[in-house]
Amino acid sequence: MAEVIRMPLLSDTMTEGKIVQWNKKVGDTVKSDDVLADVETDKATMEVVGYANGILLYIGVPEGQAAKVNDVIAIVGKAGEDYKALLTGGAPTAAAPASAPAPASAPAPVQAAAPAVTPEQLGVTVIRMPLLSDTMTEGKIVQWNKKVGDAVKSDDVLADVETDKATMEVVGYANGTLLYIGIPEGQAAKVNGVIAIVGKAGTDVSALVNTLDQPQVASQAAAGPAQPATQEAVPSQTTPVAQAAAAPAGVGENGRLKASPLARKIAEDKGINLSDVSGSGDGGRIVKRDIDQFVPAAQKAPAQAASAPLAGKPAVPSFTAVPGTEGYTDITLSQMRKTIARRLSESMFTAPHFYLKIAVNMDNAIAARKSLNEVSTAKISFNDLIIKACAMALRQHPAVNASWLGDTIRQYHHIHIGSAVAIEDGLIVPVIRFADQKSLSQIASEAKDLYEKAKNKKLQPSEFSGNTFTVSNLGMLDIEEFTAIINPPDSAILAVGKIKEEVVKTAQGFGVTNVMKLTLSCDHRSVDGAVGASFLQTLKKFIENPVTMLA
Repeated sequence: MAEVIRMPLLSDTMTEGKIVQWNKKVGDTVKSDDVLADVETDKATMEVVGYANGILLYIGVPEGQAAKVNDVIAIVGKAGEDYKALLTGGAPTAAAPASAPAPASAPAPVQAAAPAVTPEQLGVTVIRMPLLSDTMTEGKIVQWNKKVGDAVKSDDVLADVETDKATMEVVGYANGTLLYIGIPEGQAAKVNGVIAIVGKAGTDVSALVNTLDQPQVASQAAAGPAQPATQEAVPSQTTPVAQAAAAPAGVGENGRLKASPLARKIAEDKGINLSDVSGSGDGGRIVKRDIDQFVPAAQKAPAQAASAPLAGKPAVPSFTAVPGTEGYTDITLSQMRKTIARRLSESMFTAPHFYLKIAVNMDNAIAARKSLNEVSTAKISFNDLIIKACAMALRQHPAVNASWLGDTIRQYHHIHIGSAVAIEDGLIVPVIRFADQKSLSQIASEAKDLYEKAKNKKLQPSEFSGNTFTVSNLGMLDIEEFTAIINPPDSAILAVGKIKEEVVKTAQGFGVTNVMKLTLSCDHRSVDGAVGASFLQTLKKFIENPVTMLA
């Protein structure tokens, strides 16, 4: 059956996207992980993946033109399949055999007995799981903020969705009444899966639900599958779920405090007591903006601050060991952890890695950093120096600033450096854009802001996508050297170890010098050994002589 590809929501403020370039043309074979088009949003130019296998049958938006979020931009299906009914919301017709057309007396297909119902005929809007990050394939409904029968406005937050990067809010961009919820709380839906329907109060959408492409539920919960229902029946199904998720234990008084999961997470990371915050959402519900605008009182509970996990370090589940007793704890995978596992497995087993190691003398860098911080508006770290040095070296070695695209190698003219950050759910890579064009003070200030956002799960998609090269630094954790897995779509990643004092022979006898070891992981399909080695030599010169980066 043909699948409709819609304009995804690529940022939290996006209302439409402009097709910059189609990477496939009608008639081309496409795979589920192929990038169909490059789309310019209000934040950045991002890639749209169809998540469908087949033939590209239809392109609905020409290059240079824009489409609203959720508008049909393409259709993928079987060769020869009649897709035209999908353009009006109906079901596609199976392709007829080319050699022998069906006789006039042939019985009609069974599905013809039930005429298709379209959203346009009913005057309703179908809400689908948006693409909230460039690597997202599914989203888990953490909490519905509306229930069936509630009036909704176009800017209302319908649900909080956990993606592979963060917990984000889904806006329906439709006015009316919430008529249908397709995914219960705690379950996940594939991108573009139907999650809700909004329309005029009293509209019967049961026939439409049966004809729509049903959402591909990614994980089943104990609550069972979602069921379409009439206006009277649905509240009895959805209300208990909402009540169960509304007040987690230990938050607020009498279990009645209302807050979105995103607000709870940010409050926890900042050490804010939710009972001190006034909610501006529906029914006094505390939302993200309330936490962002909250000014804490002078007295801050030390016990609460001490209970927050260390920033940048994953929380470790606690347990009590009983002598002579075996046991274990099963940790449910977050969307982020699932994606980390999938993408790094793909990288490790599809990209032929090779590794180049080099030792760098850090004596001059240590002295230069001390002098720079005496005049800099932001505190410059050694990692900031490395990011700047990498950007300068990539200018001279564009072959390393590249991506393998299968049939071509794309060498980027811009330099966006990703800097890996460990958070509770895994690893995220904020991106310093145009790092070669920024001063060390600018890099230090921007990096600090991005790391703070990452730890509080406040990064926007434009802030953790588009990297052309990545730096992973474990030196602050006392790691001398290590190898890193390439972060797609990059062709290389730099692993940075700690600065260590070593005894060396000098003209006067022996002395002590500060050494840092770097390991470059390269994708051998796009970066040759000599190219990677030359890049490291240039990088070494910049780090050992930081003044050369100020020119």
